[in-house]
Amino acid sequence: MVTPIDPTATGFLLAENRTMPMHVGGLQLFAKPEDAGRGYVRELYEHMRSYDSLDEIAPLFLKHPHRSARTAGQLVWEIDELFDIDHHVRHSALPKPGRIRELLDLVSRLHGTRLAWERPLWEAHLIEGLRDGRVAMYTKTHHALVDGVSAMRLLASVLSTDPDKRDMPAPWASKPGAKAERERRDAERRGSDLATQALRGALGITAEAAGMPGALVRTLRRGIRNETSSLSLYAPRTIFNQPITGARRFAADDWALDRLRGISKATGTTMNDVVLAMCSGALRTYLLELDALPDTGMVAMVPVGLNAKQSHLASTDGGNAVGSVMVKLATELADPEERLKTIHASMRDGKQALASMTPAQILAMSAIGQAPAILTPMLKMSGLVRPPYNVVISNVPGPRTTHYFNGAKLLGTYPLSIPINGMALNITCTSYDDKMCFGLTGCRRTVPHLQRLLGHLDDEVKALEKVAGTYL
Repeated sequence: MVTPIDPTATGFLLAENRTMPMHVGGLQLFAKPEDAGRGYVRELYEHMRSYDSLDEIAPLFLKHPHRSARTAGQLVWEIDELFDIDHHVRHSALPKPGRIRELLDLVSRLHGTRLAWERPLWEAHLIEGLRDGRVAMYTKTHHALVDGVSAMRLLASVLSTDPDKRDMPAPWASKPGAKAERERRDAERRGSDLATQALRGALGITAEAAGMPGALVRTLRRGIRNETSSLSLYAPRTIFNQPITGARRFAADDWALDRLRGISKATGTTMNDVVLAMCSGALRTYLLELDALPDTGMVAMVPVGLNAKQSHLASTDGGNAVGSVMVKLATELADPEERLKTIHASMRDGKQALASMTPAQILAMSAIGQAPAILTPMLKMSGLVRPPYNVVISNVPGPRTTHYFNGAKLLGTYPLSIPINGMALNITCTSYDDKMCFGLTGCRRTVPHLQRLLGHLDDEVKALEKVAGTYL
């Protein structure tokens, strides 16, 4: 049985090439339970790969893209009838001395490898060998299947707050009743051909986006006036805005949420504003060290999750439900307080601009905003036109309390995302328990000494805490 691929997912699939793999990922760190034996990691791996029949795997993890004369050239999802769990779930060990450095090197290499269309578009790697005894798991899933919010929900769906719970399924395991639901959907689809299904989807989008022209005019006006909206016309050129290679470098660290929350509360800003201000200050220092800071302020594309109930997209079933705001990072300003104020005002204005649109209009507008970033390298015009924005910065909410997976305590979860041609750096962070976990994904060649940004982020937290102290 085949099903059409929605336009957003199709875009992610068609944009992919060797230098631009289009998958998102996550690195989780776990502490073994106190009663774990020497074979604990192997036993956990065997449990994770024990789901090997089609009925035991959730539909999201069985489908792969396909097109042929039989589908009239249309991209469709097709079930992998020869599904092989050992291709997707793998067991690795780090070389000595087993530092975080060795872990991040391995994850960087894994993240730079494309997922093959011939198989379902996901992998999971259970990694042991850290000298402090922790266990890591790196997962990657094509963006055509999930966005960051959906990926976090998938993870949360198999975690528990009970450290003694040991019968928890793997994220790719089929949920109870899933087989019956799949059979019901298949029966419905048998009465409707691909063309009819595609037409229904197109009509739904057309009806919701009926107010698009007016929204587009308003957004263009804001962009021309250099006001925050879902379009940007004023981003300067930076070292990040050039062609990239397929090799990746990943850096990660976390900061106590209480520290960021204290800054937010004292200054009357949001947690997301504080995260953006951290990134702004860190990028400013990093570029100053390289003598590459532009004279005008950088612009960040900040994804905004849509209401899942409205969009029917962001869920544990996968999908993408993301709009975007172009935020002024004020990197031209030396004062961290002024940068935070500018970011707060820019983010507020962007949210107000989106508030007047329906979810379908936001998705369409965001697609227009992304077009220059995708089309410029495709048309080989990099360097000839200004980039629409300089960097992507995302903040994805995660579990608020301590969670466990079959007795293993989740210590931190660090997201990996997608650098694209002309946008060599992506910064994504995820809140978990009492931490804000940052993941920095960059082109290995284009972004030198990526790990230095972690130190600059820490310096910026300290600088913002000093600013917050003046408000008390």
